[in-house]
Amino acid sequence: MPDAWDIDPTLSDADLAVRLVTAAGSLAARMRAEGLRTDHKTSVSDVVTAADRAAEELVTQTLRRARPDDGILGEEGAAHDGTSGRRWVIDPVDGTYNFVSGLAYWCSALALQDDDGAALGAVHQPSSGETWVGGRGRPTTLDGVALPRLADRPLAECSMATYIHPTTLNDPDVLQTWQALVAGVATPRVLGSGSMDLSNVATGRVGVWAQHSTEPWDWLPGQALVEAAGGRTAVVHHRGHRWHLAGNARALDELLERLRAS
Repeated sequence: MPDAWDIDPTLSDADLAVRLVTAAGSLAARMRAEGLRTDHKTSVSDVVTAADRAAEELVTQTLRRARPDDGILGEEGAAHDGTSGRRWVIDPVDGTYNFVSGLAYWCSALALQDDDGAALGAVHQPSSGETWVGGRGRPTTLDGVALPRLADRPLAECSMATYIHPTTLNDPDVLQTWQALVAGVATPRVLGSGSMDLSNVATGRVGVWAQHSTEPWDWLPGQALVEAAGGRTAVVHHRGHRWHLAGNARALDELLERLRAS
């Protein structure tokens, strides 16, 4: 993988995104193998490492050279106001608690956002070597092979990936909504990486996804992948929270019914 300053600026957005998430994921994996110190942000499970920061810096500096007119937003603080009307949203290590725990379920993720929403998403999981990319006008691929379009399945036949921090369950508006959604699915899955979850929804390995108060770097990369695989997504304000939902069309409609009735 070339250094940040060596990437060809004439690459397509999709090719650039794939190279960036692959490079960021490889850098983070290498740094983890060498040993990392972990810092805590808001809770024991909300952590950040030098690998998060180094991977975000790699992506940020590359984008500043390859797409100087575009804006940038990174989970670890990267920010640049562009002039093009486009913005790259970076999650250098999504699933950092898994990452520092030695688990495989983490990734590097990137989205390109414009005035119409998520135009492109790319996700790379270093442990499996798998890379997803897709977006508006570009069907989602996994390692260069187009994914089959998501088929409709009833919600009762779908697993639901989610993440609910234990402290938020003290809020009845969260707890009751979450219980209503979970009651309609085959089984819940709490795996710890939003972009990995949504990539797996796009692939059909996970049926649907539901999470409240999702940050843009946890939502936009996977949103683009799900929609480009023929799925649907929604963001709904309900009982004081923003709920982010994704899945096949039939299951999503059922999720929305349950959400609004809760």
